[in-house]
Amino acid sequence: MCGMALAASLALADLYGAGPAARPVQPVSALSQEPLYAQIVSSAQRLEADAKAMRALPGLKSAPSAVVLPGFAKLKSEAMKLSAMDMQGHLDLAARKGGDGDLKCILKGISQDLPKKIAAVEDAKTGPEQDLALDELAYVLDDNAGVILAPPKPPV
Repeated sequence: MCGMALAASLALADLYGAGPAARPVQPVSALSQEPLYAQIVSSAQRLEADAKAMRALPGLKSAPSAVVLPGFAKLKSEAMKLSAMDMQGHLDLAARKGGDGDLKCILKGISQDLPKKIAAVEDAKTGPEQDLALDELAYVLDDNAGVILAPPKPPV
């Protein structure tokens, strides 16, 4: 069930692929106003901007070997903290009665995916591989914020 929710979330993220600046103005969820979830959103948005800034490094897209990514150690550390917050959000939502089950599953999936995306950046052997891995990391971070900000859909 959680796998389907995560897949649906990632498919919907295509609507937001251009990043926060291109998103249509929408009402935000009440959940996003709670401290934990507001912190998840702000951290995800900040880390997404950092990952995109790294992608803009001159020569990254054509470097025959991996390049030093300034600030990557901090991004990695902060992404691991965000992963833990996502799991905390998952556990919080799991403990609530009548909460958003899809969001609970999505947060768990993102929590598990962030360390893999960080490892992919670290394991990249060339600049283009780093660029792709950073792009995928930024995509997950964008989705991380977007799923919390989106108002819950009424049950069908």
